[in-house]
Amino acid sequence: MEPIFLPKTWSLFKKGLLTKNISNDIFAGVIVGIVALPLAIAFAVASGVSPEKGIITAVVAGFLISLLGGSRVQIGGPTGAFIIIVYGIVQKYGFDGLMISTIMAGIMLIAFGMLRLGSILKFFPHPLIVGFTSGIALVIFSTQIKDAMGLPIDKLPAEFIEKWEVYFHHMQDFNPSAILITVGTIIITVFSGRLIPKIPGSFVAIILMTILVSVFGIHVSTIESVFGEIPNNIEFAMPTIQFDQLGQYLQPALTIALLGAIESLLSAVVADGMISSNHRSNTELIAQGIANVVTPFFGGIPATGAIARTATNVRNNGRTPISGIIHAITLLLIMLFFGKWAMLIPMPVLAGILIVVSYNMSEMKPFFAILKGHRNDVLILLSTFILTVFVDLTVAIEVGVVLSSLLFMQRMSNLSKVIPLETESDTLENYADIPKGVEIFEISGPFFFAAARRYEETLKDISHTSKVVIIRMRHVPFIDGTGLRNLKETIKDLKSRRIQIILSGVQPEVLTELEKGGISTLIGPANITSSFDLALARMELVMKKQE
Repeated sequence: MEPIFLPKTWSLFKKGLLTKNISNDIFAGVIVGIVALPLAIAFAVASGVSPEKGIITAVVAGFLISLLGGSRVQIGGPTGAFIIIVYGIVQKYGFDGLMISTIMAGIMLIAFGMLRLGSILKFFPHPLIVGFTSGIALVIFSTQIKDAMGLPIDKLPAEFIEKWEVYFHHMQDFNPSAILITVGTIIITVFSGRLIPKIPGSFVAIILMTILVSVFGIHVSTIESVFGEIPNNIEFAMPTIQFDQLGQYLQPALTIALLGAIESLLSAVVADGMISSNHRSNTELIAQGIANVVTPFFGGIPATGAIARTATNVRNNGRTPISGIIHAITLLLIMLFFGKWAMLIPMPVLAGILIVVSYNMSEMKPFFAILKGHRNDVLILLSTFILTVFVDLTVAIEVGVVLSSLLFMQRMSNLSKVIPLETESDTLENYADIPKGVEIFEISGPFFFAAARRYEETLKDISHTSKVVIIRMRHVPFIDGTGLRNLKETIKDLKSRRIQIILSGVQPEVLTELEKGGISTLIGPANITSSFDLALARMELVMKKQE
């Protein structure tokens, strides 16, 4: 069995592969660092915290995730998915509350990894992931209207509808210069890659638009006018913790942990497909947890694996964790030596970058494809999407998971059947010699609580003239506590009517549960057989005794 925690850095170092293509990794790391700079600043500002906190997160968390993670090429840092969570926590609990929530989320992620829950992603259906991702994209877009249009609004409400009411109230106060800069930023971000493929469009947009605004003195808000100067140092800080109030941070912490786990593992899976590798999911979760425990003490915000930056790393030939470490060092050097220039970045430029990010997150094609699919998938998609936008991401994930589970159990229950075999055309000749007074049924599917009541009702309707009932269970993979209880009640009812039950084709796992549940004692071990032929032989003995 693979160890719970085994960083890819260590494995590659032991194999001598860590420095094999180091020049490629260094180049990829520098490029990804440049890509990450505008995104880190934009994500921090949109989350309601100062710009340097996004860079600090990309530096500290990005370094730890690459050094300790279970993926060769994962790039960690702040992501757009966390914007609405971080914004809501800061508004409600302040930055200290965000620090505490992030640390608690980190501890939860470490626990997920230690408990080998790295396969958690498979329990989140695709419509649920698309639903909340699309919802997050719409919410991110809605948060950028103020800066994109230069609206003179002091404080935006957190709620989606109230936010748009404020926008419409101030719409006539738009700043034409801000709109032009936003549109220009979007165009440069989207299309500059065709002319300069090696330099990220968002970085080109920031440089060109910042120079344009500074040289011509265009009147728009900047990072300096909103946040002041950007510090060019990283300091250690302790949050003010009141232990009697830790309970109120459990829900936001769980949301951060679940979203962080989902996004980091999704990113790792995407990266695996790009480089034909396999990540270590439990190691990745633990690394993400450590990063989220450590980063807040340096003033950072929640971090996770970033799909876009990871893909950029791979496309630039990054193949080992060295590229992720170099990405963090690049950002640190930019912050130390060029941070003072970042305060000149216009806010409409950041809004334009985030509008592009929200569009890329929207997953419009999968969204509309799911709408054409099964009604259960549509229900999960729309419920998660609507709750994310209009209520809360925490509620959306919780309801989405519960709803997915209930709908899955309903579908499994519908697939599970009790079939009277003598009525099946393909089996008539097989049962031609079955004497009167013998009925044969087959249970198909798991004998679990969602189907157990229907099984019980069907079997209890057996004719009073029957003497023996053979129940074939070859297609029953498992039986749960409710199934055992209902089967026991059914057997007691049939025994009171002097009807003998014989179980056929019982699988070993199911037999163990039948023995534990007392079913074996109730009907007698001889009446639980491993094959249908043995069940028929047992039926003949029972019929002779009854004669």
